Amino acid sequence: MGIDTAPRAAKSPCMHRMKAILTLTAALAFALSPLTTTGFNGFRPDQFPLPQIDPPAQPAGYAFAIWGVIYLWLIAGTGFGLLARAEAPDWDRPRWPLFVSLTIGATWIPVAQLSPVWATVLIWVMLATAVTALLSGGRDDRFWLSGPIALYAGWLTAASCVALALVLAGHGIMGQQAAAIAMIALALAIGAGVLTARPDTPEYALSLGWALIAVMAGNLEPRNIPVLVLCAAGIAVLATLVRRQWCRGV
Repeated sequence: MGIDTAPRAAKSPCMHRMKAILTLTAALAFALSPLTTTGFNGFRPDQFPLPQIDPPAQPAGYAFAIWGVIYLWLIAGTGFGLLARAEAPDWDRPRWPLFVSLTIGATWIPVAQLSPVWATVLIWVMLATAVTALLSGGRDDRFWLSGPIALYAGWLTAASCVALALVLAGHGIMGQQAAAIAMIALALAIGAGVLTARPDTPEYALSLGWALIAVMAGNLEPRNIPVLVLCAAGIAVLATLVRRQWCRGV
């Protein structure tokens, strides 16, 4: 007894294209979200039971400019994926997790303005799904596929850990210094794991390193030696991981 599989097979290209369209739409919504709000340059001190004034985990304000590059590159990458790689399996696998991450990101700023705790929960979901997208994607078309996702995931690695540090200190669970050191160490551990799994993504190390440099800038006056040393050591580790893998021809 034969079974007609033609209808199911015919749906597959349409499904791939639909996912590509949805991912591009989510990237556009994500990029436009700051224009529909007052923007975000960090949690306000008065959003916590214990006001977080100049917390050591907070990067200097200039670091948030990286979002402009992230937004544009994600739009370009997902647009290229729709136009030129709509049915490519290496492009299709990361689309759902990236779609989830970007869709949450499109609603994140209003949540952050209301509740740092819920914003922290959401940014960790954004990170988990962004890393899933990065690890599941192919290695071809690196500029269009893994490059923008890696830059995005690298910054989210830092941002999620910073948010958690502020919540821990702001609710009296840990002191500011202890929370900063613990969460910087956590960001570096996540970063090392991602770079070990995807050594062909120096963009990930670049954005995480950018955040660490900004944290260092925020701790120069007054000079916070433990945080400065940890960030500098972390940047050296990230650079070593990238250099080692690329010297191997990865």
